[in-house]
Amino acid sequence: MFKTFFEKLHEAFSSVLPVTLIVLFLSFTPLVELSTKELVVFLVCAVFLIAGIGLFNLGADLAMTPMGEQVGSGLAKSRKLQLLASVCFAMGVLITIAEPDLSVLADQVKQAVHPTLLVATVGVGVGLFLLLSIIKIVFRLDLSSIIIFFYMVLFMLGMLMVSMGREIFVPLAFDSGGVTTGPITVPFIMALGVGVAGAIGGKNAGENSFGLIALCSVGPILALMGLVIFSKGDLTYSLEPAAYSVDACLGSHFIPTVLEVAKEVFVALALIVVFFMVLQFFAFKLSRNSLLRIGFGICYTFAGLLIFLTAVKIGFMPVGFELGRALAKSPHILVASGFVIGMVVVLAEPAVHVLNRQVEEITGGLVTKRSMLVALSIGVGVSIGLSMLRIYMGFPLIYYLIPGYFVSLGLSFFVPKLYTAIAFDSGGVASGPLTSSFILPLSIGACSVIHGGDDSILSYAFGIVAMVAMTPLITIQILGFKAIVSRFFRNRNMMRRIQDADDEQIIDFV
Repeated sequence: MFKTFFEKLHEAFSSVLPVTLIVLFLSFTPLVELSTKELVVFLVCAVFLIAGIGLFNLGADLAMTPMGEQVGSGLAKSRKLQLLASVCFAMGVLITIAEPDLSVLADQVKQAVHPTLLVATVGVGVGLFLLLSIIKIVFRLDLSSIIIFFYMVLFMLGMLMVSMGREIFVPLAFDSGGVTTGPITVPFIMALGVGVAGAIGGKNAGENSFGLIALCSVGPILALMGLVIFSKGDLTYSLEPAAYSVDACLGSHFIPTVLEVAKEVFVALALIVVFFMVLQFFAFKLSRNSLLRIGFGICYTFAGLLIFLTAVKIGFMPVGFELGRALAKSPHILVASGFVIGMVVVLAEPAVHVLNRQVEEITGGLVTKRSMLVALSIGVGVSIGLSMLRIYMGFPLIYYLIPGYFVSLGLSFFVPKLYTAIAFDSGGVASGPLTSSFILPLSIGACSVIHGGDDSILSYAFGIVAMVAMTPLITIQILGFKAIVSRFFRNRNMMRRIQDADDEQIIDFV
């Protein structure tokens, strides 16, 4: 156990170090002036971040992944589709309500939409689309066709919101799809897909297990757009700079901040554990050792998420906001820094490592963790850079989303379906806790300097999570297209060598 934990810590250290070094480098340049207090708090939080990611990844291996696989395979083997669908809908709602990423986003837009209403709406959206995902696996439906249909619906609803004068909420709607696939949701949903696909079987069981995260990212966008379209009255937003201050989270505010995070994480895990134990009592009947292992995993997950989210909230959100305000004074440096920061921030997302490990296992090493990380890193770097350019120039998010999704959906016709499913899942996974609590505050800080506060922040700063979720779709499908081309030329060269072989060296035994 200790050996495994130290391996997780080593992975976490490699992930967090690049982000820390970039912030340190910028703090020693004339571009950014961080106080000694902010810098010390950030460095201490970086150390805790490493411990949090290590504990979370260990807990995900011991608890979240086995629980998801057990729910999926156990209910699928019962051959009761109605029971499977009902349980998956309930689990989709519960894990989304419990998702810390969503709470971070809801807290940052509470002046525009009540947090409880936002979380409940998004939860129902995820539940319905997790139900759709299970139907896709059971009936072996084509993922690309489903995604193309629903993204066409999303773009039409987005245009309707523009015609109604509520276009400032389009970025927030697309952001909600990215934040729902966070550290709690991803391990469980991915394992659920693997369990259901494995129980049903078929020659494409591995390929069929992907795509759940992609579809579950669509549900929140659709649900939130519906909420905005059918809501009455004016929806407005105002910036609260005090929420991004180190002083606001330290001193007398430190204990309340930790307790608030602990409450969110406890509720998150308790909802899932209680529901799982009900299923265990009536259906699963797991052994005592298996339950004990899952129990330890839950404890590690709780400790890891508590440390991780506390460190992010106290050290990374305020520093991200200050970096954005400072870099906004030099737009070219803002765009370049956004690209570099985006490339390394994705390495610190806990759920990314869960996805990469499962992809390498299911593809039998065809898609390695290293190639996935490189593709994700480049994709997220490009998305943050483009988002900073959009903040500076001040144009609508839809100018990026429509061409970007048309390219990614077009690529789905030319690459293996496995790569398409992995790509769309990766988009949701890349937009994790650090995106909503470090990159989003960075963009809000930059936007507050370039455009001022209030509604302009909803229009230009938000939408960055949606960009992070979109660009990996293109980069990973390009990775798949490259694999096809390489295989084609390799096979052609092999056939050419066979055809050009010297016939005199062929021995005829007849």
